[in-house]
Amino acid sequence: MDLEKVKTQSAKHHRYAYIATVGADGKPDVAPIDPAWEGDTIWIMTFGNSVKARNIAHQPSVAMHWQVPRDGDGVEVWGNAEVHSEVETKRRLWKGVFDYNLSDFAPGGPEESPHVVFVSVRPERALFYEGYGQKTHETWSA
Repeated sequence: MDLEKVKTQSAKHHRYAYIATVGADGKPDVAPIDPAWEGDTIWIMTFGNSVKARNIAHQPSVAMHWQVPRDGDGVEVWGNAEVHSEVETKRRLWKGVFDYNLSDFAPGGPEESPHVVFVSVRPERALFYEGYGQKTHETWSA
């Protein structure tokens, strides 16, 4: 399996996924996200004071899981995440990367939403499986 298949399969699943992070206290946390691919990078919009942003600042290793439909097919991605708060990155991502209107969550746009940050995830490995893993499973690694 190659990274293009990871992107294709994640797009076939529910648009939402979950991201698992680990905090400074060593405890895991899982949060729903609405990710978007840009090239070989996964992007997530969030708030700078969110648990996931704080956890990523402490420990950049993350795991992501796209919701499993009734047929039991799934996609999981592991990688390193980084929090971006610079206005240039916000401007670039604000239009055309996500399939929803970011201004619905941050009406001030990229310039007037200092609480908004973006998280990039650079995939290092992935798993695609069918039928809860009983039919097939394929792996990818960078």
